[in-house]
Amino acid sequence: MNVAWTCERYAPEPLSTRLARPPAGVELFWLGQAGFVLRSEGGGCVLVDAYLSDHLRAKYAGALFEHIRLQDAPVTPGGLPPLDAVLCSHEHSDHMDPVALPLICAASPAARLVVPAASIGRCAEIGLPSGRIFAADAGDVLDLAPGVRAFVVPAAHEELEYDGGRCRWLGYVIEIGGIRVYHSGDCTPYPGQAARLAELSPDIALLPVNGRDAYRREHGVPGNFHPAEAVCLCRDAGIPIMIGHHYGMFAFNTLDLAAYEQAVREAPAGLSVSLAQPGTCLRGDVR
Repeated sequence: MNVAWTCERYAPEPLSTRLARPPAGVELFWLGQAGFVLRSEGGGCVLVDAYLSDHLRAKYAGALFEHIRLQDAPVTPGGLPPLDAVLCSHEHSDHMDPVALPLICAASPAARLVVPAASIGRCAEIGLPSGRIFAADAGDVLDLAPGVRAFVVPAAHEELEYDGGRCRWLGYVIEIGGIRVYHSGDCTPYPGQAARLAELSPDIALLPVNGRDAYRREHGVPGNFHPAEAVCLCRDAGIPIMIGHHYGMFAFNTLDLAAYEQAVREAPAGLSVSLAQPGTCLRGDVR
């Protein structure tokens, strides 16, 4: 498939204002951390891993790793457009926001909520509407709305982990407007990953590039792809566009810029590598 991608800067216009306009092509908006809005002029609007509250600041006040936001949330739950589906890759609060999610569900009463089956207990703790939850596991194929489908794949938040045989961490290949978008959730490389993705043929990958190290892991912060690993995954899976994210939110868990710049220099010809940027819309048009 031939997809032409363009990047439009809408800031300083508020994101809520930009989202109130009808979409053109397939549009991707970064919300900070791992959060994205995906929507299509052909129909369908999906929210993935949105962290829109300041829940973690209070939770970790005075801790070794204080979670002080370096980026304000670009939109409130009420400023989002009507959603067809809300996807969470796992239950960490910067992906399954316990403050914002109930408000998001209330603002989009028809939206389906997709979470790992291993996290159903956390959904009950947050108070999410049980009748709208789809408990997903790797291998599922979900029809979320007309023209919108999600292929559920495993993720390794440093390791592949299971709860009763169900994957604790998930990623999604989301088909919308004829384009396939891979959102890995929090993830590192694991055996068979590239081959599995190659079968699904994503047109673009949204990958966390904040890396990992023993110090963070020993203090309860599992990590993600190093930038070079993210580039290698896209190369091996045949994904032509990579957008790095999961950086710039918390000072202790952000991007190693030198490592990213080296990964860009070493990226093979034909692979476009860039970082998600606030205040922009990435638009894909099938040609």
